[in-house]
Amino acid sequence: QHFTADSLLLSCGDQRDSTGWTVKRYTLSESLFSCSSSVSGSSCNISSLSSSHTGVYWCQSESGERSDSVNITVHNGDVILDSPVHPVTEGNPLTLHCLYRNTNILTSIDFHKNDSIIQNQTTGVMTISSVSKSDEGFYHCKHPETGESPKSWISVRGEKLFI
Repeated sequence: QHFTADSLLLSCGDQRDSTGWTVKRYTLSESLFSCSSSVSGSSCNISSLSSSHTGVYWCQSESGERSDSVNITVHNGDVILDSPVHPVTEGNPLTLHCLYRNTNILTSIDFHKNDSIIQNQTTGVMTISSVSKSDEGFYHCKHPETGESPKSWISVRGEKLFI
């Protein structure tokens, strides 16, 4: 999640060779769109986010290979939830941060999962030390005076087994 007017840089630079890769996005307002591409690698640089930038983003090669996609939510309100964009592996910790646009208020924050309060924190940070599949769901945070964040889906994948 991001605030409106924030900047965002998405890059395909983690690919073995970013040449020929392009950042793609699918939004309700524009459908499928190629974000941008440069000689030094494929990237998408948005200097001032608006709610119309909310959508699904991924990297795609000229041959049609695709990276995992990420959901980007741009929120015009004062509260967002900072959460992982990729699935969390079972047994690993999960940390969520409740962020405020123009303030450092660190008072009573309610963290919700599937619309039920699961924790009240004074620091704006919630940690699950070892996630399990049952922790999967929609999370958001709420501050009594400044509002609440949009919901974010937290996905949990099975533990990686090595033989």
